[in-house]
Amino acid sequence: MVDSHDRSEPRVSGLKVVVVGATGNVGTSVVRALSEEPAVGSVLGLARRPCDLPVAKTRWACVDVGDPEDDLEGHFRGADAVVNLAWLFQPTHEPVTTWRTNVLGGMRVFDAVAAAGVPALVHASSVGAYSPGPKDRFVDESWPTHGWPEAAYCREKAYLERALDAFEQRHPSMRVVRMRPGFLFKRESASEQRRLFAGPLLPQRLARSSLIPALPDVPGLRFQALHTDDAADAYRRAVLRPVRGAFNLAADPVIDAEELAGLLHARAVRLPLPPLRNALAAAWHLHLVPASPQLFDAVLRLPLLDTTRARTELDWAPQRSATEAVTEFLHGLQEIAGADTAPLAPRLPGGRARELVTGVGRRP
Repeated sequence: MVDSHDRSEPRVSGLKVVVVGATGNVGTSVVRALSEEPAVGSVLGLARRPCDLPVAKTRWACVDVGDPEDDLEGHFRGADAVVNLAWLFQPTHEPVTTWRTNVLGGMRVFDAVAAAGVPALVHASSVGAYSPGPKDRFVDESWPTHGWPEAAYCREKAYLERALDAFEQRHPSMRVVRMRPGFLFKRESASEQRRLFAGPLLPQRLARSSLIPALPDVPGLRFQALHTDDAADAYRRAVLRPVRGAFNLAADPVIDAEELAGLLHARAVRLPLPPLRNALAAAWHLHLVPASPQLFDAVLRLPLLDTTRARTELDWAPQRSATEAVTEFLHGLQEIAGADTAPLAPRLPGGRARELVTGVGRRP
């Protein structure tokens, strides 16, 4: 792989932090948060595709965690902390492919961190790792993390939780932190998330309030959101502070159909779940949308998160409400917003036609 990181360069003062999966929605925010931290001397951003985004104190290198030939250990050597964010959401019709990158690649990252003698690992888990839970109260980090077994995303996040359990037993001196955020949004992620979850047939400008008269309200549609920059601040604090274990991350208020309808000046219309779920399943099987019906099932079962531990031990508090995060994302959809990295590009070469040709839900 192409490598723009000169490993012979003399050590600068301050912490050296490596961010794996540094060019997506979360990665770009984490890299910027770390680069602005005076205690951090340098950041190395690793990604599957080349990046030259200008960020202070930051260098970039190409690494594919799913490729056993790529030298993760060499990039990690001498680091004070590794933040693991690497993740493939697609191809949703080929779970073996995402398993190889997300699970086997994640375990490869863990092993390379240990082999390189890095003292701290901060891993991106998710609310999706949790077992189904309540929608009328909040659960803390002790809630079981067995995921929703039918959804690949949840299976993979839950499996890595078990892998980290064993990893911590083997490496008790290493500080391991697991971040479990709710849904993460920012303006620059709008085009990427449209491609990942809605696909090329959704007109982004449809997100205007005047064009959506009603939104479906189905049982279980209650979730938590967070601005990506606020999540990045929690990652920064986890790198700096001597904390261990899991942290729930979310902002208020809880988002439901009524809240979304209010943002779009639309009406929430109560609908039975089976017809909506069947329509999504048909669209997914026909490769018209990339998000699987099993992921939709999981969303309806996700518990609501108690964030007390992050607020007390990390001294963390989101600066934007969940409503503000979702609103910014919706504006980003209308504006076809993005950023200058491969995952966040507002438009792909070849446009939506290429998304269709390469297969909705198939393109890694």
